[in-house]
Amino acid sequence: MAFSPAHFFQNAWPLNAYSTVSRAWLSPPVVSRTLPGSRRVSSRFVISARYNSHRLYGNFASSTARSPVSSKVENGGENTEDHPIDTIDDNGMADEPLKLLERDFAGSPYVPVYVMLPLSIINMNCELVDPDDLLHQLRTLKSINVDGVMVDCWWGIVEAHTPQVYNWSGYKRLFQIVRDMQLKLQVISNSFSFSSGEDLELVVMSFHECGGNVGDDVHIPLPEWVREIGQGNPDIFFTDKEGRRNPECLSWGIDKERVLKGRTAVEIYFDYMRSFRVEFDEFFANGIISEIEIGLGPCGELRYPSYRANHGWQYPGIGEFQCYDQYLLRSLTKAAEARGHLFWAKGPDNAGHYNSRPHETGFFCDGGEYDSYYGRFFLNWYSKVLVDHGDRVLALANLAFEGTCIAVKLSGIHWWYKTASHAAELTAGFYNPCNRDGYAPIAEMLQKHGAALNFTCVELRTLDQEEGFPEAMADPEGLVWQVLNSAWDVSIPVASENALPCYDREGYNKILENAKPLNDPDGRHLSAFTYLRLSPVLMETHNFTEFERFVKRMHGGKRFRIRDEWHSQLLKKKKKKLLI
Repeated sequence: MAFSPAHFFQNAWPLNAYSTVSRAWLSPPVVSRTLPGSRRVSSRFVISARYNSHRLYGNFASSTARSPVSSKVENGGENTEDHPIDTIDDNGMADEPLKLLERDFAGSPYVPVYVMLPLSIINMNCELVDPDDLLHQLRTLKSINVDGVMVDCWWGIVEAHTPQVYNWSGYKRLFQIVRDMQLKLQVISNSFSFSSGEDLELVVMSFHECGGNVGDDVHIPLPEWVREIGQGNPDIFFTDKEGRRNPECLSWGIDKERVLKGRTAVEIYFDYMRSFRVEFDEFFANGIISEIEIGLGPCGELRYPSYRANHGWQYPGIGEFQCYDQYLLRSLTKAAEARGHLFWAKGPDNAGHYNSRPHETGFFCDGGEYDSYYGRFFLNWYSKVLVDHGDRVLALANLAFEGTCIAVKLSGIHWWYKTASHAAELTAGFYNPCNRDGYAPIAEMLQKHGAALNFTCVELRTLDQEEGFPEAMADPEGLVWQVLNSAWDVSIPVASENALPCYDREGYNKILENAKPLNDPDGRHLSAFTYLRLSPVLMETHNFTEFERFVKRMHGGKRFRIRDEWHSQLLKKKKKKLLI
């Protein structure tokens, strides 16, 4: 999974109302307030962002009596759930824990919920681990109407020892279990619709190494034969300015270079995807496999590996540019020559190190070189390499999986979002300073291929980041809102997942808020949500009860999915684009 810095300060959620995002032009149209520290309440329930806050600050008749709240409170045209609220004494202090109002999602759009299977479900011999336990867990998930599961198909397992020799045995056994449980997808009018008691599976083409990131409990390296090539030609891997190689995934500089035993990197990806499609043809035909997520970089995300912990990075460091292998440097030289400034054929020499802060560098500081003629040239080239890589691989993915939905995951790099340069995003390849929308070109590329966007960190709150690491200038809410709108503006589906394990109601409520924006005039919402990840902790009674409640609210209280008008129109546009 992708690293999220919230790992360092996730243990205690601040008890507050929904917080506002930092940049007003990106903010959703919701007004929010925070309970002052002197009136902090002990409830873990979240106050509705539009709930009339004077009810908490006004005078109550008694400091000891329990004051009921009206069961239906007007909330921007929606109802809220009924929760008792304890009274507040004359000093404004709550003398008992109190429960605050939550938004009622009954009747809201149906958003499917999937669950990621454990990373260790398939071992290095491509064998299914503990199928009996898996069967029990799948039955439990099905009992609460979870829509499906997601599984990684690891390149390092399947094509481990010899080029173009694929071992899919463990995955075939897994998919057979899913099929035997009658977890099927019903296809109606060339769009996906779910019937009561039916389910499906999402599959990730994982062309990266597993291990070394938060939540990774196994180590799955790249194929052995690829690592052997890398020993003789380390430039096939991403490289930082100190010359450190990153064997987590292949450099995008070799996408079209025949350096992998006569094949280019994109040819290897295509052969792998085509083998999967042929091997599991019956599962596509039966609708067991509904969507393929294409891994495009580290952690399966479309980004540069700019903040790898094994290279010493710690939150909230800005990371480093990863363009110093010979192939990417050659590309940079060609771009500089085409521009007529060959002396620009180099990476920035004043961009700091992995753990630098923006203001400590000449490149990322306010008014820094990132916004100079050279800086704009370099960042345009750097981000274009990212978009071009996605463009090439998705074109081949559509050939391999013709007629099947494909998706791409982006990481939520929310630290330093409140600064002008957005340094951490720049080193990761997202050219998104305060005066430019860096996610629009990515969304347009996805639209070109009829691909959906999967985005992370929807459970994170800006105020939590401010209290935990105020110097990080983080704003996950502003980032999520920007990315969602960049995708919706070009009419592509947007799914999401949590960056870290989530078991509490407050985190689930934040996901719901992002999944179904309140009073959106176009009725826009997430197309799906994937929960990270199936584990013994999730299956504990209290945690599973909270998760079941979350699933019901994501479903809008419905037992099965009915396409709403907005989502139906979006799918029609996507289908028309694919036909063209």
